Amino acid sequence: MSKITYIENSGKSHTIEVSNGLSVMEGAVQNDIPGIDADCGGGMACATCHVYVKEEWLDKLPKKEDGEEDMLDMAYEPNKFSRLSCQVIVSDELDGLIVSIPSKQN
Repeated sequence: MSKITYIENSGKSHTIEVSNGLSVMEGAVQNDIPGIDADCGGGMACATCHVYVKEEWLDKLPKKEDGEEDMLDMAYEPNKFSRLSCQVIVSDELDGLIVSIPSKQN
């Protein structure tokens, strides 16, 4: 289990324990975190699980694949900190990860 903190656009914070091997998106959906819609269920076919990763965590995440980059192009206000939370798999190395949720999902 790793602690992941989800910060809503309003600033409200949710820190939950997510089982290793699940995606950051699955942790959000299972714990009813608002703002992560996950319309495609993690199939990387939409961008409704878009999050912004805190800068200090970027180098600890696996590199984005081309498909993720393509989907992020369709996300709401993507930037260099953008990731699809369905593509970030929770592990001990990500204990303490902080992600921010955009004001809306496309």
